[in-house]
Amino acid sequence: MKNKILIDIQKQLFEFTKKKFSKKYIFTNILPIIEYISKSNNTKFLIAGTQGIGKSTLIKILKINIEKYFNKKIITLSLDDYYYSKNKRLKLSKTTHHLFKTRGVPGTHNINQLKKNINDFEKSNYPISIPIFDKLVDDISKKIRKEKIKKNILILEGWCCGCPPLDEAYLYKNINRLEFTEDKDFIWRKNINKSLNNEYKKLFKMFDDILFLKAPSFKFVLSWRIRQEKMNKSKNKSSKKMSTKEIKYFISHYEKITKWMLKKMPKISNLVINVNEKQELYKIKFN
Repeated sequence: MKNKILIDIQKQLFEFTKKKFSKKYIFTNILPIIEYISKSNNTKFLIAGTQGIGKSTLIKILKINIEKYFNKKIITLSLDDYYYSKNKRLKLSKTTHHLFKTRGVPGTHNINQLKKNINDFEKSNYPISIPIFDKLVDDISKKIRKEKIKKNILILEGWCCGCPPLDEAYLYKNINRLEFTEDKDFIWRKNINKSLNNEYKKLFKMFDDILFLKAPSFKFVLSWRIRQEKMNKSKNKSSKKMSTKEIKYFISHYEKITKWMLKKMPKISNLVINVNEKQELYKIKFN
């Protein structure tokens, strides 16, 4: 069976990434993740990692092969699909802080809807209606996804999944121009951290295991995110892709938490999967 699954994953990776990977690479770096999840008695897994690191591709590989070779059904959720609508974030920007107009940070997700979907999975309450967020129009899609068949495993992927609250010294330290010029009073950061310490902490506690895709450093996020933007697709005619300048500004909203996670997540994750600058997996560590 192992040779068959390795060949299958080779084909899948080429289809998803247009890159060729050896069977040795897959055996060493992908198969252990598949076996870890499929052989576990746990049912709910978080997958965390920076923007553009490859979470979506990994989840596709996991779902296809665990369902085919290990006879388990998987429901995959993306934290990105639970972003608040553009109007909701606009209201937040007026009542709390203008930076909440930009999606991404804790405080810009519909955590109640996400928890409901997780509870539906736990109670086998099908069909489960899952929102879809269209990134190219920066708003919730009118379409929804319906999961009708009972699943054995739930995987949630998201850039800040599992992130612990920031300590005060780091919270108040300005690490980029956005923080220095647009959050001088720390209101935005304080609200983000309050969310991490409350509704997001409760959400993350609903999960059994955390798998962390660890980037070499934050500096690679820009090029990864530019590549990701080129691959984003929308059927909405009003959709618009971000320019490099817009992406640089966009990811500056994520920088503080991303760097915090690179420092903290390897200590609290069940599985740490190192990723190099070419977005290749290497050196998996089981905690």
